Amino acid sequence: MASTQVMADQTTSPQALASRLRDYYTLTKPEVNLLILMTTSAGYYLGSEGEFKIGRLVSTLIGTLLVASGTATLNQFMERRYDAQMRRTANRPLVSGRLSAREAFWFGILLSVAGGLYLALAVNTLAALLAVSTLLSYLLVYTPLKRKTPLCTALGAIPGAMPTLIGWAGASAGIGRQAWLLFAILFLWQFPHFLAIALMYRDDYSRAGFRMLPSFDFEGKFTKAEILVFTVVLVLATMFPALAGGGATFLLCMSAAGAFFLYHTGKLAASDSKLLPSRVVHASVIYLPVVLGIMAAWKR
Repeated sequence: MASTQVMADQTTSPQALASRLRDYYTLTKPEVNLLILMTTSAGYYLGSEGEFKIGRLVSTLIGTLLVASGTATLNQFMERRYDAQMRRTANRPLVSGRLSAREAFWFGILLSVAGGLYLALAVNTLAALLAVSTLLSYLLVYTPLKRKTPLCTALGAIPGAMPTLIGWAGASAGIGRQAWLLFAILFLWQFPHFLAIALMYRDDYSRAGFRMLPSFDFEGKFTKAEILVFTVVLVLATMFPALAGGGATFLLCMSAAGAFFLYHTGKLAASDSKLLPSRVVHASVIYLPVVLGIMAAWKR
């Protein structure tokens, strides 16, 4: 009896409670949510007209964050058995047993439903529908395809780029032509970013049965060329607004940002170094907010 009481006290102590809260927080993938909030904010700002409504922006971000957190949690629920086979995910709350699968499932459902309802009530129906469709396509299309085909990256890039449209819809209750350009930029950006990650963790993904890279590409040369090609297309896409009146300064800024990213992806394509994929990932994380910042600065 005494030992049982001690165990009960340990699980209800402030330290244990704080640890569980950290585990729940980890389930939401906060580092990914920062990117989602950034791209949603960019979509909202670029899609807003007239008086800027900061309250509507906050509501859009809250709802999007809830749905994104629910998606991340349910993704880890679905992949918990495979995460246990990879070093990079072996200490996640579900894999380590710090949280149960049932806890994660209901936590993910709660966040997802709350986020969808919040967007519908506090923002608009279109933003809510876009958020829910992002969740469904990520969990029902991208997640299972990761174990079937390398094309999962292309299909996963669609829900990955959706936060831009959610933000745009939150601001304007519609999706304008420029919104699709913003969507295309984020869609293209994901290829060099996630393919570089796939190169970094190739052995880990292989152990878990994830087919993130083509089976014939033993040395990664095809994937490195793919990264470079998508970077070129991405850089060209960012310069498209210059043709619509962005001006020489806009073109110069985008060219400088593109040259920075191309330098890193070009080095990766020409080298066998195992360190360069991580540098491409870091370069991509710098490049994207710079591009979004330039687009925001030149908003008309």
